[in-house]
Amino acid sequence: MASIRVRVLRRAGRFQLRARHAVHDYRFADARTDLRSALSALDSVDHTGDPELTAMRVRVLVSLAYAEAEKAGVRLGSLDIAQELIQQLAVGPLRLELQGLVEQQRGFLLVRAGRGGEGMLLLDSAVRHLETGLEQGVGDPDVLAGLHINRSLVLMDRADTDGAVAELRRSVDLAERYELSAVGIKARHNIGYIAYLIGDLPTALRDFERAAHECQARSPSLLPVVRLDQARALLAAGLPEEAARHLQDALPMLRKQRAGQDAAEVEVTLAASALLSDRVREARRWARSAERRFIRRGNQRWAAVAALAGLRAETAAALAAGRVPPALPAVAVKLAEELRGLGLVDETALALMLAVRLELRRGDREAARSLLAQVPRPRPTTPVDHRMLLRLCRAELAVADSNRRRALAQARSGLTELGTARDRMGGLDLVCGTAVHGRQLGELAVKLTLRGRPRALFDWLERTRAQVYRYEPLPDIDDPRIAQTAAELRRKRREAQQARLSGRSAGALEKQTAALEREVVRLGWYASPWGRPRPVASLEEVAAALGDAALVEFAASDGELVAVVIADGVTRLVRLGSMAEAAEWAARLYNDLNALAPDVLPPPIAAVVRDCAVRSAARLDALLVRPLLSVIGERDLVVVPTGELYAVQWGSLPSLVGRPVVVAPSATAWHSAATAPAAPSARVLLARGPGLTGRVAEGASLRGIYPDAVDIDGDRATVADVLSVLDGAALAHVAAHGEHESTNALFSRLELADGPLFAYEVARLQRPPRQVVLAACELALSYVRPGDEALGYAGALLAAGVPTVVAATSRVGDEAAATAMVDYHQRLKAGLGPARALAEAVAADPYRRPFVCLGSG
Repeated sequence: MASIRVRVLRRAGRFQLRARHAVHDYRFADARTDLRSALSALDSVDHTGDPELTAMRVRVLVSLAYAEAEKAGVRLGSLDIAQELIQQLAVGPLRLELQGLVEQQRGFLLVRAGRGGEGMLLLDSAVRHLETGLEQGVGDPDVLAGLHINRSLVLMDRADTDGAVAELRRSVDLAERYELSAVGIKARHNIGYIAYLIGDLPTALRDFERAAHECQARSPSLLPVVRLDQARALLAAGLPEEAARHLQDALPMLRKQRAGQDAAEVEVTLAASALLSDRVREARRWARSAERRFIRRGNQRWAAVAALAGLRAETAAALAAGRVPPALPAVAVKLAEELRGLGLVDETALALMLAVRLELRRGDREAARSLLAQVPRPRPTTPVDHRMLLRLCRAELAVADSNRRRALAQARSGLTELGTARDRMGGLDLVCGTAVHGRQLGELAVKLTLRGRPRALFDWLERTRAQVYRYEPLPDIDDPRIAQTAAELRRKRREAQQARLSGRSAGALEKQTAALEREVVRLGWYASPWGRPRPVASLEEVAAALGDAALVEFAASDGELVAVVIADGVTRLVRLGSMAEAAEWAARLYNDLNALAPDVLPPPIAAVVRDCAVRSAARLDALLVRPLLSVIGERDLVVVPTGELYAVQWGSLPSLVGRPVVVAPSATAWHSAATAPAAPSARVLLARGPGLTGRVAEGASLRGIYPDAVDIDGDRATVADVLSVLDGAALAHVAAHGEHESTNALFSRLELADGPLFAYEVARLQRPPRQVVLAACELALSYVRPGDEALGYAGALLAAGVPTVVAATSRVGDEAAATAMVDYHQRLKAGLGPARALAEAVAADPYRRPFVCLGSG
């Protein structure tokens, strides 16, 4: 009989240990199977009066309660049975330990079910019991380390971030002392989550990425939860597409693990991502799916959060359509009451703010005013988008009260607060992405100032757009992991290229290369603070720097396109008509120029395409430039586009052929570039990357213009050599294929002999070159982010401190590029400024030389 008992204990113990490993790896179905097998083994013998058998049954029941909760929601029956079994044990260390074990599991499940107050009382008691047990030589340190993580969750929910971090530090200490790798990963990951809660997104993303690496090495099943929190941080940074990619990676893994709670949380986050990208139907679908899952699990708290995500989608659809269903405000108020009852402060505020906006759209100012007074004050952990929405509600109520001054004051305060959050950001795209949260506030301010003085409109346009370009880059930004990953990426690319040339399969190497590309982009999100913020340029500063030139800053509001024009120190507002029509003709011209680009186009076809381009340019000229001629006269121009107008080849518009035009992302960006110090040397770099054809690949013509230039070609055109000459150069002419990176502009790249030259690496230079000419690709065309933030390789160079960049807005043929560049550099060498030299070079063939001068000229 004794031998049977021992075999049963060993067998049950093996099942229970396997189940614990399965739970740590989020394989809950496997855990449930093992735990039921353990119970079956224990049922084969009588445990009455046997402390070891009773203790084993308690441990199995405790684990089973958690594993079952992941499938069917909180069910405390297993824990009730375990508690009854504990009462059969004699008072002593074993009973103490098991009591703590049951209390911690019951408390944790109550926390997961949204009953944090009850749960915390049990967790407090569990800590005392488990610590005492460890001191007396019984118990599992893994359980105590996990308990500190669970306590931190409750403190996070109460916005006690300091207390939560202290709990997580205790968990990390236990993990390191007892070599508990999985618990240590979770604790360090949650420390990153707290950084996310308080708005320190670079730190959060760094901690999450480190946790992801640890997961891949030690506990792959934990990875989807890390990806979920990475996505939350990316949403807070205004990067919904990048967040969605993380979530789409995580969801199938969680479904495979049958991790119901986390999978449903991913769906809620996917709803938020879709909504931030204006995909309202998709947001509504994800929110409803998540709500159903939480209801099935019995998680009332999270079901209400999912319902709130759905309400946000419904509200967005109603406001966009201009028709608010009569019952929708009442639905929002009822949900706010439910959220308040569940202790969800920020969520309560959000539901009330949605109700405020709905009532204002219905015209009920008093109802909106009453609801706004009920909105709880923001807490230290209140998300920045919630804070901006509160400002927007106050501003919209002021508009409804015909109080324009108060509305603008709310917009100003909100954007100042958003600027403070932006100043804490790391990578360039995080700085840019935060603009999305202030988009509606900025649009409201611009709309209000359209009715006022042009000067006020200029001030607001500068306040709301192209914020990345007002940061002074920090040249010492560096991260060894980025440098190491970039070097590995270049090595793998060379290996893949050599494999293809030798006829071998390069599939595996190409997959490794793609993974390294994704990693280097992610690393760039938190590598370091992007730079020191500079003040927005004043109208007086811009007017003084313009001299005899004129500045035209385009803006759109409610579908109307306008231009603020500064000339001779006078600011004027010119209304231009439909933004949609201008965008349509800009797209047509862009497509026409692309079609006209190939050198080998048959003459009859080229003539037809050219006629189309001439018509498109003439129509765009009539919409954008001719209404301004009476103001700008024959002056040189600085143009600040908006939206689709960034793709315009300004030198092809009839009124601007041969006229010097500089394109800038904002007046502030132009002013910073125009007043930048001169290059410390007269050094000229001529560099050519691999894979070029025709005359673009030749350097003889340019060597004749710049006989003293540093000429780097072929295998010598490596990243290191090009960077060393770029530092402090007056002029760099780079002919190389390139590629935009829409998810992180600093990692847009030019292909050199040994791999990609990232814009990030140019940003690290102590002395960025004065002018960079990108001769071979359409690298002026930028990815336009919310807030009119235009990024891409050329945009990243401007943000990195390069004052002038010359690049093409569309495809350009090899012959056209080569002849345009020779004409340009001859004029530059003769003493003309970049904008005038380029204008004269482009004027010789304005439809096949789509180059623009960016930054200053």
